[in-house]
Amino acid sequence: MRFNDNPLFINTVLLGGSPEEKLLAAAQAGFSQVELWRQDVEQASGSAVQLAELFQQQKLLLTDYQVLLDFDGAPDDQRQAKRDEAVEMMDTALKLGATTILTPASTHHACIADREEEDLCWLADEAGKRGLRVAYEAMAWSTHLNTTSAAWQLVQRIDKPNLGLVVDAFHIFVLDRTVADLEGIPMEKIFLVQLSDLATKPDKANLIDTARHKRLLPGEGNFPLHTLLDYLAGKGYSGPIGLEVFNDEIHRQPPVTAAKEAMQALKTCCGHASFSHTH
Repeated sequence: MRFNDNPLFINTVLLGGSPEEKLLAAAQAGFSQVELWRQDVEQASGSAVQLAELFQQQKLLLTDYQVLLDFDGAPDDQRQAKRDEAVEMMDTALKLGATTILTPASTHHACIADREEEDLCWLADEAGKRGLRVAYEAMAWSTHLNTTSAAWQLVQRIDKPNLGLVVDAFHIFVLDRTVADLEGIPMEKIFLVQLSDLATKPDKANLIDTARHKRLLPGEGNFPLHTLLDYLAGKGYSGPIGLEVFNDEIHRQPPVTAAKEAMQALKTCCGHASFSHTH
C-alpha cells in the first residue's frame, strides 16, 4: 500500500512531558523520525549532544530542527541578529545530528520583499558549508509568500541543491488552496510533508490562534487530505510524512497515549499496509 517506505514522523509540539519523554513516546509509538523544536533542546535536562545520544538509543532520526522565524527579508535593525541566530541554530543542529533546519517565510510586518531571495540564498550557502539542508515553508499568514507555489518560485530562483520545501496541509487548505499549488514541483524538492486537520476554518482574526492550539489529527476534520496524499503517491513522493498538530487537549494527555493515537491517525490517513487497530 501507499507510503509504506516513507519515514513517518511526529512533531514534538503535539506531545506533553519533558523532551526526553517525548522522544521515548515517539519511539514507543513506532515513529522513525521526530521534528524537534529549539524549545525542546532548551528544556532538555542535558546538552544537545546528550539529546543526540537519546535519539540514537531510540533509533530515531531528526526530520528537521526548527524553527528559524522571520529570517528572510528581516528589517535592517534585525538582520544581523537573525543571521547570528541562524548560525547558532545550525551549530546546534550539527550537535543534534540533524540534517535539515526549517525556516518559514517571514511573518514580520516590516519584512523586506526585495531581500527575501538574498537572505534565503545566504542561509542555504551557510547551511551547505555545514552539510545541512534548509526546508522553507509558506505559512498562511506569511507577509509576502503565503502559498506553496509562491515559496516554490523563490526556491526555484535560488536553485541550491540543499534548499527545498515544506508542504504543510494546514497552510494549503486553511486558505482554500488546492494541490494545484504543488504542480511543477519535483518530488525531491519537497523535503517533508506535514499533515493535520480542521473541522471548521477560522476567520482571519482567529487564524493564528487556531493554527497554534486547535489543529486536529488527520481524519478528525474536513480537510481534503486525500487529494494531497493521492497527488504525492501518484508522483512517487518518497520523503518523510508526518504530523504537525498543535492541539492543547492532546498535549495534556500522557505523551505515550498521545503518540500512539497520533500514529494510528497517521497510518489510517496514509493507507499504510502495516496499520492495525492494536495501536
